Amino acid sequence: MKVVIQCGGKGTRLRPYTMVLPKPLMPVASKPVLELLLNWLRRNNVRDVYITTGYLGHLIKSFCNGGEQCNLRIKYTAEKEPLGTIGPLSMLREELNETFMVVNGDVLTDLSINTFLDCHRRHSNFVTVATALRRTKMDFGVIEQTNGHITNFKEKPVLTNLVSMGIYLMEPEVLSHIPDGVPFGFDDLILCLLSEGIPTGTFLHDGLWLDIGRLEDFQTAQSLAWDEQPPAFENVAVVA
Repeated sequence: MKVVIQCGGKGTRLRPYTMVLPKPLMPVASKPVLELLLNWLRRNNVRDVYITTGYLGHLIKSFCNGGEQCNLRIKYTAEKEPLGTIGPLSMLREELNETFMVVNGDVLTDLSINTFLDCHRRHSNFVTVATALRRTKMDFGVIEQTNGHITNFKEKPVLTNLVSMGIYLMEPEVLSHIPDGVPFGFDDLILCLLSEGIPTGTFLHDGLWLDIGRLEDFQTAQSLAWDEQPPAFENVAVVA
């Protein structure tokens, strides 16, 4: 299966670090995020990878080259102007002619791609989103009210939500819904598909998932023992 890694973003949440390095090359222990991501794909028997680049893309190309060091075949796209999280796929219409996966370039996970793919095919989805449960602690007291009268008060509650991991399986037919040359996000795509009744679904992953674009997750990743295998999830506790 072909995989597209989205690496065109500016990584504003990790500034000032990302003023020097693109987010996918930020170091986790002794290795860049992108190297750990490529190792995960290789362990899952992926061989064909497309990397979308924009901001500081020349550094990403210099690091990965053609993918020989990872036993992968890597090709690149280059955005002249930012195209959002999904817009760059419009440059790969001819390449993505079968079920493919899209991954944000700042994700670390132990997700089984085969299990994810089995769910996608079993439900005949056009798009399946890998999801995780995230607990978020509010920094404020939350008030519930009716007609200006307080009915309940919760002091800094912890909310649990189902969130996107930034990993998607898609069918090539989805590409026809992505415009050329204009910014287009995953939110734009999913709302478009929902409005047309096109089958979309979710896959719940209960293992390791870190979004390195968030400072808290980036710091958590530094404390883990990364090698050829991902660390055990039971040792990770992430609360946003």
